[in-house]
Amino acid sequence: MSEPSARDDGRALTDRPLRVAIAGAAGFLGSHLGDRFLASGHSVVGIDNYITGHPDNLAHLAGHERFAFVRQDVSEAFTVEGPLDGVLNLASPASPVDYQAHPIETLKVGSYGTMNLLELARQKGARFFLASTSEVYGDPLVHPQVESYWGNVNPVGPRSMYDEAKRFAEAATMAYRRQHDVDTRIVRIFNTYGPRMAPRDGRVVTNFIVQALNGEPITIYGDGSQTRSFCYVDDEVEGLYRLFMGGDPEPTNIGNPAEYTMRELAEIVVDVTGTRSEIVYTPLPQDDPKVRRPDITRARTLLGWEPRVGVRDGVERTVAFFRTLVGTDRMRPRR
Repeated sequence: MSEPSARDDGRALTDRPLRVAIAGAAGFLGSHLGDRFLASGHSVVGIDNYITGHPDNLAHLAGHERFAFVRQDVSEAFTVEGPLDGVLNLASPASPVDYQAHPIETLKVGSYGTMNLLELARQKGARFFLASTSEVYGDPLVHPQVESYWGNVNPVGPRSMYDEAKRFAEAATMAYRRQHDVDTRIVRIFNTYGPRMAPRDGRVVTNFIVQALNGEPITIYGDGSQTRSFCYVDDEVEGLYRLFMGGDPEPTNIGNPAEYTMRELAEIVVDVTGTRSEIVYTPLPQDDPKVRRPDITRARTLLGWEPRVGVRDGVERTVAFFRTLVGTDRMRPRR
């Protein structure tokens, strides 16, 4: 039997301090989102199994009176004691290096994990928030990508464990809304970067910065003409927070619509770091999207949100963070 709802309705979420559970709380985005809730006076129960998250991302919260941490794989049955106003699912490996190293775990957290978290939200009468991804659009045939586009995904390719897990998670979220009247939100996150990213996670911003700071060749896949949009973490998290607190049940893109080629990004990193690293080119991985840029009309209209931090400014802030890790094990190549 469901517990009584801790809120009156969606409009009441801003009326008082909330208690939310964030799965994936030790990850890059999860840790920043937890900080955003705490900064607004809310309480956070962080959940993570550290498969890709890192304890360092939560170290600054040690002893915080409104933060509690539970080490838990959400793919397994679990519960959270006490009332909850929100259940936010950011639990998944999110970089190609990580989800290809953990393909079964990625599929499990996108399916079993999402279902467990949806059931927790149903039992608690809480709002459920799914962190989905622009990867649901695959290698898109529509550009920029609008939320109504169904995507061009290879269901058996080397990225399929992540793409299809997220597509399933979106379907499960809508099924719980339709069958159980769970209050839901779905965000499709585009490339995000900033402090607390794992240095060797294989994503392009971290690749370029770590290679530059270590004096290694900067590797560009393909000829460098493929594009991405890059959203600084502070902007991304503000969009996520606004969508959770308001928004509507339909999927919403949150990302930076400014588009850069890989070559342009590499040149920014070279300039910011002052590295002497050479730029080299390697073959493009299978199913790597050629273009990726969000249409954020919904986010602008619905949430009054758009990114404010330019890519060069964001790269400078991110480089400053990674400089603090130079010489540590985290900056060394994976074995």
